[in-house]
Amino acid sequence: MKRYFGIIVAIVFVAVAIVFTMRKWEEKTTEAKREASAAKIKQEYLERVAWIRSVPEQKAYSDEVGTFMRWYFKEVNEHVNEFRLNRNFDDYLVELEEKGARKGGGDSDSAGSRSGEKKAAYESTKKLFDTFKSGNYSPWWSSTSNGIRLDIVSADSRGDQIHMPVVAWGLPREERVDEKKVRRVVTNGNFKFNWKLFDEKGKLIAEIPGEGGPNERVDWPERYIKFFPPMIVFGSYDIDKLPPEAKTAEISWTISARSPSGGDIMASYLWKGEVPADWKLAAGETWKGAQESIRPEEEIDPSKQAKK
Repeated sequence: MKRYFGIIVAIVFVAVAIVFTMRKWEEKTTEAKREASAAKIKQEYLERVAWIRSVPEQKAYSDEVGTFMRWYFKEVNEHVNEFRLNRNFDDYLVELEEKGARKGGGDSDSAGSRSGEKKAAYESTKKLFDTFKSGNYSPWWSSTSNGIRLDIVSADSRGDQIHMPVVAWGLPREERVDEKKVRRVVTNGNFKFNWKLFDEKGKLIAEIPGEGGPNERVDWPERYIKFFPPMIVFGSYDIDKLPPEAKTAEISWTISARSPSGGDIMASYLWKGEVPADWKLAAGETWKGAQESIRPEEEIDPSKQAKK
């Protein structure tokens, strides 16, 4: 029996090696299939989203974007189920909490602050992700210019301000990998806005210019949720409530960017309409930060220009 012992051990060793090799091969095969499946979903998304960014009519856009998102998340859910991935889409949050636990909950106030900022970015990303996933995404206002779509998701009163979450589709991005092999995506896009307020006679009574932002801007949502729809930037603007005498408004936005090939992109958008009641201060309230300026008479009163 002893003379067969070495042979038996060798056979067992070979069998174990074969099983181990087979498992490794299966893992690599599964990983390759998973990556190919995810790449296919992203490729089809990028092929279809070009039309979503360009739909001219807002009603048609609202219908199309809902259908588009239902298709996209059907593909994502099938992928997640097939490869038994995290259905809560909170891998980033879990990883962040594990890192915090390994560091003993953070070594300094600055570390805790950064962790809080990252959690807040994840939460805002997850909120918009869930809205897209529901298939009921329908912004308050939307417009397209030069291949870049701007959505004003809502325009609600919050205390003494007007809160406007915004979503921009299709801004140019650039992927960078540093010396530590850390992947980063930089989105190119500068925002400006200008509000013109008119009284009931159509005279210009106030103007609100602004540049930069939006607040809590997220340029690369896929950093927080892998399957967040690509090529989207979002954030919000908070504007002080308007003087009560404001009857109508013209709100213009411009987004300037540099294309990957080096060309300049300028997208312009304009909303005109009656100022909603909840955007205005109550009678007798003072408009914060108001400053007086001198303008030509024809700019203040368009009727003067018409007479000339």
